[in-house]
Amino acid sequence: MYTIGQVSKMFGLPISTLRYYDKEGLFPSMSREGGIRRFGDQELEALRVIECLKRSGLEIREIKRFMQWCEEGPSTYAEREELFERRREAVLEQMGQLRRTLAMLEFKCWYYKVAMADGNEDRLDAMVPNGLPKEVRALYDEAHA
Repeated sequence: MYTIGQVSKMFGLPISTLRYYDKEGLFPSMSREGGIRRFGDQELEALRVIECLKRSGLEIREIKRFMQWCEEGPSTYAEREELFERRREAVLEQMGQLRRTLAMLEFKCWYYKVAMADGNEDRLDAMVPNGLPKEVRALYDEAHA
């Protein structure tokens, strides 16, 4: 069992966030000893899932609904699976956007290194896009997809 302070350090979350999650009912089975919250393995796993769902873009009210489904048991498996499928698709879309962003950043890093070496952008202007080196053209194409 862990105290709220220990869990705060483990997850890098403010104690106030953990208290808020508890107040919202996200740890329905949490034990208390003398009014002090005690986080067990079940709460730690719930917190991992909560943080995953938050990073995927879900709001607390939606996460709370998921936690309620968990409490309801097997009859909600389909809803839970659908939720994770939707979040997976959303994350894949975000990853695609991030890949395009990274490609643009890498292209521009290359571009300005060449521009600094040349002292101007004249040669680059003539290269973009069809005269770019193959690996740089791939970055350019990804960034402009």
